[in-house]
Amino acid sequence: MRGIGNGESAAEITTTFVGLPRDSFRILHVSTGNVCRSPITERLTRHLVQQRLGVLGRSLIVESAGTWGHEGAPMEANAETVLADFGADAQGFTGRELLDEHVIMADLVLTATRDHRAQVISMGHSAGLRTFTLKEFTRLVRAIDPATLPPLEEGVVRRARALVRAAAALRGWLLAPTAEADEVYDPYGAPLPFFRSVGEEIHEALDPVVTALTGVPARA
Repeated sequence: MRGIGNGESAAEITTTFVGLPRDSFRILHVSTGNVCRSPITERLTRHLVQQRLGVLGRSLIVESAGTWGHEGAPMEANAETVLADFGADAQGFTGRELLDEHVIMADLVLTATRDHRAQVISMGHSAGLRTFTLKEFTRLVRAIDPATLPPLEEGVVRRARALVRAAAALRGWLLAPTAEADEVYDPYGAPLPFFRSVGEEIHEALDPVVTALTGVPARA
């Protein structure tokens, strides 16, 4: 999997866990089949981070997997179209089944639904404090004062770790208005207009998260 961050060129991106720098922060996006929602979320995260920081590298590593992942499967064609709408890269993606090692290595797990979140946490590995649904994490991030986070000059990794700690501390105090508010519904098998609505939903949730992670707002 490719990583995203600063200080590294695309050619230096590793595709395995081996040799990754200790000074890194890994985000894992989780859905069911790893062919629709989590690929869109993974590649949009990479795209938005690159827009903010301007470079690709290994400081911030963004991956995805599925609780019933279609190992080795390509992304759904409609998901590729959604990514193209945002100018994001869909090339080279292959689906993965969620494994223990993915959870162990992740610093932040963002899931499509509460059920996915529960499945990740049930795997153990002290995942509870670093696993959220995407929309849940967005809601918590919006409540965090950016001034309380380390500045980007101190490194995106340090800032990201502080953001996760702050979000975890808020979780019991800032509840969703409804249970459905934390869900991103599955577009698998749906027509392109529904995929596009899910893509917009994911983009809207990711934008404040990436702003908080990088300390750089979206371009006007």
